[in-house]
Amino acid sequence: MRQSIVFLCQVSLCVCLVAGLVFSQTSSVAAQEITVSEDTFGCILDLPKVRNTRIKHDDPEKLKEAKRILRDSVPETEYPVGTILQLVPHEAMVKHSHDKFPKTNGWEFFFLEVSKEGTKIQDRGDSVVNVSQGVTCLSCHQPAAKFDFVCEKGHGCAPIPFDDQKIAAIQKADPRCAKN
Repeated sequence: MRQSIVFLCQVSLCVCLVAGLVFSQTSSVAAQEITVSEDTFGCILDLPKVRNTRIKHDDPEKLKEAKRILRDSVPETEYPVGTILQLVPHEAMVKHSHDKFPKTNGWEFFFLEVSKEGTKIQDRGDSVVNVSQGVTCLSCHQPAAKFDFVCEKGHGCAPIPFDDQKIAAIQKADPRCAKN
């Protein structure tokens, strides 16, 4: 009888520990989720850049890590949840947990309308169509899967029809940026 009680207590302890572990993992995933609204996006020139890509994260340590991953083109490494990447003012990628957007490894794509009044989200999700190209964002980013779907030269993505100077000019023309 005593052995049965000890065994039952051990099983109960195990169940409690497993339940606690599941709860803590669920809580940490929920804590990692971010809310993205039109206010999330502003003047692209206010964001630090790595090469041509503008990058943002509200947590300074995670921003530092995201910049390192981008700068060093680290394969098989995920960007921190909450990372925002923009090459041009009217498009963005935001990193969520993998579970939220499994086919894009957590990335949500955005097509934005920008004006001096601010930003309006025109489309968002993992199936957003790049209007100028007529294909989904994912179809272009898929070849860079080993770089967490982030396209850069050498990541396997098809080249974009802009050189570095044109990208800089497009960023500089962001109407949300105050003109001095």
